[in-house]
Amino acid sequence: MEIEGYFFPDDLYYHKEHFWAKVEGNRVTMGVTDFAQKLAGQIVYVELPSGGKMVEQGKPCGSMESGKWVGRIYAVISGKVESSNQDLEESPELINESPYEKGWLCKINSSNLQNDLKNLMQGDSLKEFIKSEIIRVKK
Repeated sequence: MEIEGYFFPDDLYYHKEHFWAKVEGNRVTMGVTDFAQKLAGQIVYVELPSGGKMVEQGKPCGSMESGKWVGRIYAVISGKVESSNQDLEESPELINESPYEKGWLCKINSSNLQNDLKNLMQGDSLKEFIKSEIIRVKK
């Protein structure tokens, strides 16, 4: 789906802190949305959670920086980090170039997937939220 120039694949779930979740069985790959990476500008540094770390949905689990911004990475679901995208250490700009593919952040084995998915957005709820965020950042 495209919302005012920002792209959001229909098969993903979205967190209010502008991260996406791709569900594959009980494992979830997460990353940064097109909206967030465009707003942040060129990403120059990423600190990702390490494999084996327990993360909690909605809580900070890493950070990233652009030339004009430093922000936290929030876990889209609760569970144990299986792996992080090591390519981002050398090439954090992959988040800008390919936010939904090469720029993924980490893979998490969910501890409570069905419950966590209830707190994420898709479809019309996402569309309404992003439109309100566009208005908020333009102020």
